[in-house]
Amino acid sequence: MNGEPPSSPQPSPRTWLERLGHLLGGELQTREELLDELRAARANGLLEADTLAMIEGALRVTDLRVADVMVPRAQVVSIALDADFNSIVDTVIESGHSRFPVHGEDRDEIVGILLAKDLLKAVRAGVTGFALGPLLRPAVLIPEGKRLNLLLGEFKSTRSHMAIVVDEYGGVAGLVTIEDVLEEIVGEIDDEHDADDAVEEMIRANGDGFHVSALTPIAEFNARFGASLPDEDFDTLGGLVTASAGQVPAVGDNVEVDGFRFQVLEADDRRVHLLHLDTPA
Repeated sequence: MNGEPPSSPQPSPRTWLERLGHLLGGELQTREELLDELRAARANGLLEADTLAMIEGALRVTDLRVADVMVPRAQVVSIALDADFNSIVDTVIESGHSRFPVHGEDRDEIVGILLAKDLLKAVRAGVTGFALGPLLRPAVLIPEGKRLNLLLGEFKSTRSHMAIVVDEYGGVAGLVTIEDVLEEIVGEIDDEHDADDAVEEMIRANGDGFHVSALTPIAEFNARFGASLPDEDFDTLGGLVTASAGQVPAVGDNVEVDGFRFQVLEADDRRVHLLHLDTPA
């Protein structure tokens, strides 16, 4: 013995799970601290990338409002209350949607929601004396500023899948679905209708060029046209065109990328959907 007091054992470094437990137990000060810990967990292989993305999406939803994700009024497929049966069926088939706002004489006068399955029941029962009114479900009206996390809770409690978004003057600003909210958490949800669009990525149009889906992979575009558009930062043509424009281009805008001239045919405030390409020289 040399007379020196025995050294006390040094505490072992806390594991990531222990640090996270302490944070959740009361040490957490900001959302960024939580995200830093979760991202560290991902880097250490304790979380899957998809899991981290969903957690980040769930947190992001608390900051977003309906106006950030709604389908704008100009893009809404609606049905007039006095529309005849055949035109209603045509609208349902052509759009591929399952729910439709129904309006009176004014498009701001929403009288209910038509479900495609209710229309099918009417078809099965026969269309003699068809009237649209009895088929309608009540419409849920919400303001543009409603937070998405509150809307998601409302969707769950009312078992609704669609809400009509109204502006400060009571006019229709657009609509939002439960899918729009969930996509902010889990990412893009492709349904059968989306898959059909993806299959037909390039279609010749009237011999003067091509209609090109914005979902077309850049690699496929390059192979088709012998091009060399860059695909290091973007996978799809729509992403590259948007980046080249510096913002989401509007319908009718022209964007030139490495000698290729694209005109936007379909777009909303979030992304481009369809482009026209002049026949390459």
